Amino acid sequence: MSDASIVCSNLSFAWPDDTPVFHELSFTVNSGRTGLVAPNGSGKSTLLKLIAGELAPATGSVSVGGTLGYLPQSLPLTRDLTVAEVLGIAEVIRALDAVESGDVDEKHFTTIGDDWDIEERTRAQLDRLGLTDLTLDRSLNTLSGGQVVSLGLAAQLLKRPDVLLLDEPTNNLDLEARHKLYDVLEDFNGCLLLVSHDRALLDRMDRIAELGSSELKLYGGNFTEYEDAVQAEQEVAEKNVRNAEQELKREKRELQQARERADRRASNAAKNLKNAGLPRIFAGNMKRGAQESAGRAGQMHASRVSEAKARLDEAGRALRDEQRISLDLPDTNVPAGRNLFLGEEMQVRHGGRAVFADQGVELSVRGPERIALTGPNGAGKTTLLRLVTGDLEPENGQIKRAEGRIAYLSQRLDLLDVDRTVLENFTAFAPERPEAERMNLLARFLFRGARVHLPVRVLSGGERLRATLACILCAEPAPQLLLLDEPTNNLDLVSAGQLESALNSYQGAFVVVSHDERFLTEIGVNRWLRLADGTLKETGAPAV
Repeated sequence: MSDASIVCSNLSFAWPDDTPVFHELSFTVNSGRTGLVAPNGSGKSTLLKLIAGELAPATGSVSVGGTLGYLPQSLPLTRDLTVAEVLGIAEVIRALDAVESGDVDEKHFTTIGDDWDIEERTRAQLDRLGLTDLTLDRSLNTLSGGQVVSLGLAAQLLKRPDVLLLDEPTNNLDLEARHKLYDVLEDFNGCLLLVSHDRALLDRMDRIAELGSSELKLYGGNFTEYEDAVQAEQEVAEKNVRNAEQELKREKRELQQARERADRRASNAAKNLKNAGLPRIFAGNMKRGAQESAGRAGQMHASRVSEAKARLDEAGRALRDEQRISLDLPDTNVPAGRNLFLGEEMQVRHGGRAVFADQGVELSVRGPERIALTGPNGAGKTTLLRLVTGDLEPENGQIKRAEGRIAYLSQRLDLLDVDRTVLENFTAFAPERPEAERMNLLARFLFRGARVHLPVRVLSGGERLRATLACILCAEPAPQLLLLDEPTNNLDLVSAGQLESALNSYQGAFVVVSHDERFLTEIGVNRWLRLADGTLKETGAPAV
């Protein structure tokens, strides 16, 4: 697979309303694992669709060296398909069954081709992805979202692709399934181009590709090394901007001084000529000569100022807009010994089935604890959060909540009124704050000027996250316990970093459901719980 590659030449693409996405984008990606990163809306998924042939470029070309496998972010699958049909092996299996039963029709051998071992290869691939109990005749509508994603990846890998495109493959996967996927991709030796916000997965890449509208910039090494390289670039860019600013100030000062000297010389010359009593024509010639000399000097300094401005603009273009959130949230402080929540023998039933084990589950939250709640999909983690908030009452057991606000951030970000502006929503959560203080706090969440007057419905995912965080964290009263359910799902890397900054400023307790290990590490989790098989246990460390 050493020749496996993706080559894009002068690629341009725009949406039907003429909104441009790419303009003359050219790059080559060879064998190895490449992580593709850029903010949401930059065209990562669109680029994969162009490479896969699902979209046609306006101009330019795409060339794929070898067999292509492509796993989109949303799988276009019908729920009544069987596992074998999703894997694309149903006809081969039927042909094999026919031959084994004695039917030697030539069409069966043609269908089978070289795939006599397809069942063994399929079983091995499913097992590697953690789908050990999945039978080939099982219906898709009986599978979880994570199982469907893993099944889709298995279907692509069974093609034995030379080039593999994956769009957010760890979405909907729990920690165990993620680690299975990591191991499978570790063994892939073709050309892998992968879009992901999963930093643990990006740290397993050989290189990172940063996508722009007309450039794809490659960085050698994994995501952590990419972050270090970007930081080093930023430090150089900031130094260049400071130097360019100083140079521009110096040139402006010298231009002003040159003008002042010229004005003094002109004034002195006029006085001297008048006192000297020279003929008018001779005096006029001398005056014009002085003016022309001053003009040439002024033009030289003005040109230097213009050049200094151009160098400052060039240095500024190399700076990245980091969009960092900087907060101070003293109102969220919780004393170390305070009991915020205590639930004993809590039990809930869905469809007549008990969610938790026979004796229910127990959960206590005290002081400013930072708790990670992990476990497989479908184990009841969201149900447990709803018990804490009071949105759901237990059928059995006892619950005690301390006085104070409990805030809940769902992955749907549906807390705000979408028809009201950012400022109107914020005012509803913090009505007693003075207007100037509200504007200052929103600015800290990167809403400045006219941005505060935008309706929530027009905000991007990252902007909606920031607006929701502003309303939750600066509410009156401030929350002492914060619950977060898969908060990094569908967030780009910049937005995930902003969420981390906000949570690191928060001084209360939180319980967060997440499969993103890097995120959990960055926000300083100090207590780990795992919910599986109806039982909630302390693990003391990250556990799949």
